Amino acid sequence: MNKNDVYLMGIDIGTTGVKTLLINQEGEVISSITTEYPMFTPKPNWAEQNPEDWYKSTIETIKRTLHKTKINPEKIKGIGLTGQMHGLVLLDKNHSVLRPCILWCDQRTDKQCEYITNKIGKERLIQLVCNPALTGFTAGKILWVRDNEPQIYEKIYKILLPKDYIRFRLTGEFATDVSDASGTLLLDIKNRRWSDEILNELDIKKDFLPVCYESIEITGKITRYISKLTGLIEGTPVIAGGGDQAAQAVGTGIVKIGDVSATIGTSGVVFAFTDEVKLDPLGRVHTFCHAVPGKWHIMGVMLSAGGSLRWFRDNFCNQEKDEAKRTKKDVYDIILRNCSNISAGSDGLIFLPYLTGERTPHSDPYARGVFFGLSLLHTKDHIARSILEGVTYGMKDSLEIIKEMNVPVNQIRLSGGGAKSLLWRQIQSDIYNRTVVTVNITEGAAYGAALLATVRTGIYGSVEQACKNTIKVTSSLNPDIKNVPVYEKYYRIYQSLYKSLKDEYRKL
Repeated sequence: MNKNDVYLMGIDIGTTGVKTLLINQEGEVISSITTEYPMFTPKPNWAEQNPEDWYKSTIETIKRTLHKTKINPEKIKGIGLTGQMHGLVLLDKNHSVLRPCILWCDQRTDKQCEYITNKIGKERLIQLVCNPALTGFTAGKILWVRDNEPQIYEKIYKILLPKDYIRFRLTGEFATDVSDASGTLLLDIKNRRWSDEILNELDIKKDFLPVCYESIEITGKITRYISKLTGLIEGTPVIAGGGDQAAQAVGTGIVKIGDVSATIGTSGVVFAFTDEVKLDPLGRVHTFCHAVPGKWHIMGVMLSAGGSLRWFRDNFCNQEKDEAKRTKKDVYDIILRNCSNISAGSDGLIFLPYLTGERTPHSDPYARGVFFGLSLLHTKDHIARSILEGVTYGMKDSLEIIKEMNVPVNQIRLSGGGAKSLLWRQIQSDIYNRTVVTVNITEGAAYGAALLATVRTGIYGSVEQACKNTIKVTSSLNPDIKNVPVYEKYYRIYQSLYKSLKDEYRKL
């Protein structure tokens, strides 16, 4: 390493673990360390985590990063934060956590969302905060605690999002950023500030909320205690950062008109950059503030994208898991190795990936997964391929709405687990009927958080410049013209299935 190098750190408080990443000023990844923690489901459709687990994992990964790289911590000029969105962390006046964090994928707030919609009005809600009331969003969780745990609600001093709880532990400051705050349903997206009107309507104290910054702004500095605990230098700036999807977009270069990303991790996200606020009047996709100052993005979210394939792996692929352990190969490579021999459309087998309900375009916590068209012809490989296709149909739902909103789609950048498999990349190109590309960066949101830190610390003049200098296209795939009409036919059937089953889901 060059002795004149300076470094930036990105910390991602994910759903499965904390990733701490270190890059130099050229954007080269020097170190990436992840520590995992559990998620708890005390009741069906509930999902919670202990914020202390995030904190311990953050401290551990910082210490391991410094130990592994042996760099002088004085050369770390800034730290960017990112993390899972929508989570509800409640602190009392002593700054103690009042209850486990209710996560983004938790579905318990259906009644509270109905109350918000009835109280404010669906159309007015979209005009005020650009989005409908969805079970994943933070506002419904706040009301759920008020309705069901009043003894906890009356002790609230501060409400924080996951990454912002870690910010507080690192710096002692209560702050958030506009991209993450966009997912609370409490932010005036157009004006990039908390919505007094919504807060008043829902009777939520504004004092509960942290100060809201643009993503590149400095929000605090590493405290003396954290310096002694980790080895970081006291006073190291901590940047506002962004919600995981906005940071992921920065980390894949989605910072100009025409660029769209399709990220398949546990969830699936279609993300489009926009220079101005654009609304879907039906509220099927989200309009949020981007991590790029003064810009916005449109986003569609599936709840069980890569999570559907993981469910298949965990429940039906013990033989493949044993082989992966024996041969040191990726278990997903083994599961999918014969799927390219199955024809496009999986011989009429269609998978609906609603294993934990759905968010875009069907805001429906009651939706469930379906294999439609099963016959004696179908094998395990058919089922695996149909999962890849079904998830991609769900991603296409969001893409089609974005196109309806007159947002240009010139190039689709793939990332996450769905970008690792050549087969899945080709399926995406064929179903989207667009050229898809991958880029040289695979570290996602943590990388984007580190890039955001390069701007306020003076390494780059803007987020756009940082992305241009560090992120390059590495592969490109065009649609297979034979497969496009096949997928168009099956996609129309896929779309019709939810409409047919919607009422039956509720009866379950």
